[in-house]
Amino acid sequence: MRRRFSLPALTVAAVLGSLFVAASPAFAHGYISSPPSRQANCASGAVANCGDIVYEPQSVEAPKGSTQCNGGGSRFTVLTDNSRNWPAASVGQTVTFNWVLTARHSTATWEYFIGNTLLASFNDGGAQPGATKSHTVSMRGFSGRQTVLARWNIADTVNAFYSCVDLNIGGGSTPAPTPTVTASPTPTATPTTPPPTSGSTTWAAGTTYQPGDVVTYAGRSYRCRQTHTALNGWEPPNVPALWTAL
Repeated sequence: MRRRFSLPALTVAAVLGSLFVAASPAFAHGYISSPPSRQANCASGAVANCGDIVYEPQSVEAPKGSTQCNGGGSRFTVLTDNSRNWPAASVGQTVTFNWVLTARHSTATWEYFIGNTLLASFNDGGAQPGATKSHTVSMRGFSGRQTVLARWNIADTVNAFYSCVDLNIGGGSTPAPTPTVTASPTPTATPTTPPPTSGSTTWAAGTTYQPGDVVTYAGRSYRCRQTHTALNGWEPPNVPALWTAL
């Protein structure tokens, strides 16, 4: 009788556990926030109609070794669509790439490419990064409009996180396209939503925020998208995965 009841109990526990994991918010893992990556431009609304990457700019995860902006996976194919008018940040011959990390995985290496050219590789030797990470990379004589592919290679899994950044190297500024006012996947993110007149607080590191909480930062209002405890480097303008500008 003990055997007869032990297996169903384990099965129920496994099912409940899987449901719990499935119901957890998509709160990992990391992407380049500045210069704005393609997923950052989607999340901020600088590029419209991007699909669910708007909610998960930090989740472009796929096996290591891909040279595609979405890692070659079946999700987020919008990031590989070069026919879109991706804004290109005007930069010089060196660029500092700033990552926002919503889950801090043990890291093997960080790699930066233009085409098949490896611009730079930074070896973390399995260390766990902080809430943000920055690398200064030489463009090695490249000029004009280029797309940099960044790979964050995780030490203890077969996967990496991918982020593509469009640049105008050594040139004048490339204006971002005017966002088209369309039905937004997140009602609070529509351009016509007025900022709240009450109930907001000033954003502060160390504070735990819940979905729907409203804060002000640098004179703007933001609504929380996912439960998190704020850290320095996760200021609302830097983390569209966590905050929606009102």
